[in-house]
Amino acid sequence: MYIVLMAGGIGTRFWPRSRANMPKQLLNIFGNKSMLRMTYERIRKLTDDDKILIITSMELSRQVKEHIPELPEANIIAEPFGRNTAPCIGLASAIINKRAGKNEAMVVLPADHLIENDDDFRDTVRIAADYVRENNCLMTIGIAPAYPETGYGYIQQAEKIRTIHNKNIFKVKTFAEKPNLETAQRFIASGDFFWNSGMFIWNVGTIMHNFDEHQHDLMHGISEIKKYLDTPRMDEAIYDLYSKIKSISIDYGIMEFAKDVHVIQADFKWNDIGSWEAVFNIAQKDQNKNAVTAKDYISINSKNNYLFSEKKMVAAIGIKDIVLVDTDDAILICKKDQSQMVKDLVEEIKKTDLKNYL
Repeated sequence: MYIVLMAGGIGTRFWPRSRANMPKQLLNIFGNKSMLRMTYERIRKLTDDDKILIITSMELSRQVKEHIPELPEANIIAEPFGRNTAPCIGLASAIINKRAGKNEAMVVLPADHLIENDDDFRDTVRIAADYVRENNCLMTIGIAPAYPETGYGYIQQAEKIRTIHNKNIFKVKTFAEKPNLETAQRFIASGDFFWNSGMFIWNVGTIMHNFDEHQHDLMHGISEIKKYLDTPRMDEAIYDLYSKIKSISIDYGIMEFAKDVHVIQADFKWNDIGSWEAVFNIAQKDQNKNAVTAKDYISINSKNNYLFSEKKMVAAIGIKDIVLVDTDDAILICKKDQSQMVKDLVEEIKKTDLKNYL
């Protein structure tokens, strides 16, 4: 199988640590390895290095090579502009089709998710890859929801198709965008919904057929550059294509229209680490339920906070449910339950003369 890691995002919800030249996937958020490196080490037992592709941006390609020096240089593909996930996946499918043919299984993963129980994750991927080789369907991985999360999309299951090594596979009834709390609670109560992990498995020929059917203009553009893939004119051809195509996600562009979509239920713990609150929820905490990374730290009557300052002492008095992230040139302070709004804050910064902080 080929595995594609999508590593071109800019991680706006993790400002001020995440910047244009050092986004979330390149940060050491947990431990001493970047999210990208952790993802690579998780998948390397599934396939050979020459069958791992990383799709990133031109600005980040050098750093990606430094984080994953094991990969052949030709397997780190630079997009000239961000165009969301559908063009990224379409381009990767064309590359794999040229190198290995349309019958190759293709796994698509975000490069910046946190997964616990790597062995169970790999078992799930292997089962899914074997399944799509025998059944020309699109497969996604669904996470059993632990609580009514409003920051994730959801997948509604239909009838169960098979159980393979204790992994249930269902037909997909529908995809749902990020809900409000009341809707999320209703999803959970029904027992019919999974969290949408954004992880996909399919045969190259199957996904390319769906691109041709549902995103014909994009597939036509990708087909036009196929003859230049793995040649000296490859970057030029990709630039020309990306300057013409629209930005669209794989969910909006393909998955919501495809006729034969299945979901395999995952048993491993998963988190897309979409906010500082999500980091707090996973991080180790002290006796007052504060998650702290700091040179030195002391507090009085403070609890349930996420506090980050690698180079400074942090002293807290009487604060509760706060996020504080200190970097060399910026400090973020917000209520923990409003940390999803950091993305909106970054958009406001873009409108000002403070863009140097991005």
